[in-house]
Amino acid sequence: MPVKLLFVGDIVGKPGRQALSRELHRLVDRHTIDIVIANGENAAGGFGLTVEVAKELFSQGIHLLTGGNHIWDKKEQVPLVFEDRRILRPANYPAGAPGFGSTILTTPGGVKVGVLNLEGRVFMKTIECPFLVADREIKRLREETPIIFVDFHAEATSEKSALGWYLDGRISALVGTHTHVQTADERILTQGTAFLSDAGMTGSFDSVIGMGKEETIHRFLTQLPAKFEVAKKDIRLNAVVIGIDETSGKAVSIERVNIPC
Repeated sequence: MPVKLLFVGDIVGKPGRQALSRELHRLVDRHTIDIVIANGENAAGGFGLTVEVAKELFSQGIHLLTGGNHIWDKKEQVPLVFEDRRILRPANYPAGAPGFGSTILTTPGGVKVGVLNLEGRVFMKTIECPFLVADREIKRLREETPIIFVDFHAEATSEKSALGWYLDGRISALVGTHTHVQTADERILTQGTAFLSDAGMTGSFDSVIGMGKEETIHRFLTQLPAKFEVAKKDIRLNAVVIGIDETSGKAVSIERVNIPC
C-alpha cells in the first residue's frame, strides 16, 4: 500500500479551524491517510499563528503545520511558535530567522516522510533562492528518506511550475499555497513528482480569499488602509490527497479535495 498524505490548503481564521474540526477525521478515514500536513500561516485571526491555535490544530489530528510570508504576523508569538518542531517556516529565509524550514515525520507504520517549506520570490520578498535552497535541503532529507513533500508558498504560477519541473524525480510532491484559490492542474510529472499549483484554502468562500468583501473592495476603491476581518459564510475545506510509493518515493496518485462545511 502507498503512503497516503493529506495536505490542507491555507487555514483562514476560526471558520477554517472549525471546518477542520468537523471534517478532518472523516477525510482521514475515507482516504486511509497516514500523515496530515496543513498550511497554518493564516490560522490565527486570518494573519499569523499563535501557540494556542497551533495546539488546537494539533489536537484535531494535524501532524505538521507549514508557513509562509504571514507566519511572522503575530510578532509577540513568533519565538514561542518556533519552539515547536512541528511548525515550519520557509527554509529560504536568511540565516538568523527563527524556526525550522524542513523536518522528518514518521507515519504510524514507521515510514519516514521529509517535509520542506519554501517561499517564492516573484511579486514577494527578495529572500534566498528557493531553487538553490531546495537543492541543499532535499540532498539532506534524502539521506533519511526518498519520500519528500514540498509546500511552495508563492504568488506566481510560473514560479511554482518551474520549481516543480526542476525538482521532478527528486521529491514525491510539490503543492503550492498562498493564493487561496485551488487550481485544477493536478498531475504526476514525468519523473514521478505529484504537482498542484495551489491547494486552495480552508475558510470562507463568501469572501475575498477568506476576508470580508466590503472592507476589501473599499481598500481597492480608495487605496486607503483597511482593517480586514475574517469572513464567516460558505465555509469549505480545500486539500489534496497524494499517494506515494514507500520504496521509490515516487507519487502514484493525486486527488484534489473541496468539501462544503
